[in-house]
Amino acid sequence: MNWRVTIGFAVLCMALVGVLYKGFGRDPREVPFKLKGAPAPAFTMKALDSGQRVSLEQFKGRPVVINFWASWCGPCQGEHPVLEWGAREFGAQAQFLGVVFEDTDDNARRFLSRMGASFPQLTDPRSSMAVDYGVAGVPETYFIDTQGIIRGKHVGPIDPQTLAGWIRDLSAGGPTAQH
Repeated sequence: MNWRVTIGFAVLCMALVGVLYKGFGRDPREVPFKLKGAPAPAFTMKALDSGQRVSLEQFKGRPVVINFWASWCGPCQGEHPVLEWGAREFGAQAQFLGVVFEDTDDNARRFLSRMGASFPQLTDPRSSMAVDYGVAGVPETYFIDTQGIIRGKHVGPIDPQTLAGWIRDLSAGGPTAQH
């Protein structure tokens, strides 16, 4: 009976070592992203300011940066000036789009009147676009190349250096930008 306990304990220890080994070296905040390298889901949404229809198809052949955000999101408030800067700095190289996530149009408009709106903001009233893109929370920023392929996403507030790096990679046609 003693040898069974010893073998059981050894197997349990080996399993624990295996689990720990697999976990080390990974970012615990990293969210699995299954759309990397896949065609970006098509969408047609209304622009918050004008009500005009905006679709991904309109930007074919041009890199697209899509940011999901909400007025109630503290990190989104801190991130918004970076996106405004990015749209002004790199707007000739990539199309920036904002998508209002689980928020009211009125709250989003008030937020944008305070913070600025130099790029189109889209409404996603039933979160259908957010579901298609696999949004887990806000802010999240997606990077789509000229061929309509999602090259990556950034979870959390993006900083100017990371945003600039993505734009450089998308403009250069970099197939597997790592950020």
